[in-house]
Amino acid sequence: MLIDAAHDGGGGLVSDSPPAVRLDEITKRFGDVVANDAVDFTLESGNIHALLGENGSGKTTLMSVLYGLYSPDEGTISIDGERRTFDSPREAMDAGVGMIHQHFQLVEPMTVLQNVVLGNEPTSRGLVDGAEARREISQICDRYGFEIDNQFETPVRKLDLGTQQRTEIVKSLYRGAQILIFDEPTAVLTPQEVTELIDVMEDLAERGRSIVFITHKLSEALTAADRITVLRDGAAIDSVRAAEATEQALARMMVGREVSTERPARERVPGDLLLEVDGLTVRGERGLERVSGINLTVREGEILGIAGVQGNGQNELVEAITGLRTPEAGSVSLSGTDITKMNRRERIEAGIAYIPEDRQTEGLVQDYDLVHNALLGNQTIDPYSDAGFVDWQRTREHATDITERFDVRPRDTTSTASSLSGGNQQKFIVGREIAHDPDVIVASHPTRGVDIGSIEFIHDRLIELREDGVAVLLVSSKLDEIQRLADRIAVMYEGRFIDTVDPETVTEEEIGLLMAGHDSTEAIESSGEMRQ
Repeated sequence: MLIDAAHDGGGGLVSDSPPAVRLDEITKRFGDVVANDAVDFTLESGNIHALLGENGSGKTTLMSVLYGLYSPDEGTISIDGERRTFDSPREAMDAGVGMIHQHFQLVEPMTVLQNVVLGNEPTSRGLVDGAEARREISQICDRYGFEIDNQFETPVRKLDLGTQQRTEIVKSLYRGAQILIFDEPTAVLTPQEVTELIDVMEDLAERGRSIVFITHKLSEALTAADRITVLRDGAAIDSVRAAEATEQALARMMVGREVSTERPARERVPGDLLLEVDGLTVRGERGLERVSGINLTVREGEILGIAGVQGNGQNELVEAITGLRTPEAGSVSLSGTDITKMNRRERIEAGIAYIPEDRQTEGLVQDYDLVHNALLGNQTIDPYSDAGFVDWQRTREHATDITERFDVRPRDTTSTASSLSGGNQQKFIVGREIAHDPDVIVASHPTRGVDIGSIEFIHDRLIELREDGVAVLLVSSKLDEIQRLADRIAVMYEGRFIDTVDPETVTEEEIGLLMAGHDSTEAIESSGEMRQ
């Protein structure tokens, strides 16, 4: 495939052979919505091609057409120069196309080995040949440096997220994929795991695999890709060599205007103590201790950032603060008043708003329209409730106000939550929670899976709250977000704060190492070695 190949000047390889993938004039509609509008896309063999765009721009839809999840309404697909049509992912996989989804397609109770071979089990005399499966998978692991062959019998649910992702990649390679689509693969990874993943993609490309890297993170696209294509509103805006692109230029292409990513200047000094957590200990769903004696304070006009790899107790801490989980020990106080025994509704009325981690299951009722979703948390609060009855006129006005003030699209409040893109769902939740006029707002991963335009919008709203004197507790695994917004950063590891650092002076590498359990001295020394 790569015989007589030459470098394209952007770090990738090109050859006289046909491209690995060529999509011509791909159009895909869902009712009146045009998700892809006559999109052209070319992936050269042995290249990494990043696909950038805001939520709802059509990135995943376009690649779902290539993977056989959707059939295009118009346009053609060519693989290695041969015109193809795919009626299912099975047909795409048979043609050498594999897709590593943002939400892993693994059966958690099953082992690594069972997940990799599921549906493609080698057989001997009518029985599954486990020895042959182990041999084939071990060869793949050895070839690409995946260290999962020592965990063949481990249930997937016991693996960390990075290992689960490597299992997904091995599963595609086991099925013979020559073209790999990575759909937002870095969303749940630490900085070190992101670096490792990019190394894996580069190694795969060097060995002849061709890779599509769907992302909305500009720095990762510039680091990993040979070429970058930007989609906006379902159309391809441009395709450029990564070596010639900049973050500012790509951001302009994505959103159609200039986007600021600089750390904003502080305009006020933190005031009175609003939120105080003292000795909080919380158990999780299985009765295990997930938060171990944590203390924290957030003052008026301050953003406290909590950084950490997902699963280190952040969710349980947030639930205990917002009234969704009862702590085993310790207390939560608001403006000096103990609210530990208050339920969620009482805490809303006391002045604590909450932007939840999972907008689809915790923030919105997907089958409800925006009017009913605007009512959530307001059912008993004036002016939306009078003598136990909902004032639907005021609620409709409230929903309309949210969509207008927070640029939620479409503006139609009769639309269901499920019909909105992820970014618009998140903006609606942020608007609803800010409308509570809180003293404290707990924002848990407020921009997860959200595009750069919506990120900027949500960040600006959190900064405005801080400048208005609201205490903001920001939980995020995105280090650039934490460093841009927070006044202090507490790093959480295995249910404890391993350190509290200054975002003005700490490096991203140091925070990443703290997130992995290193103490401050180790993190500083290790990050210094990494930079040398």
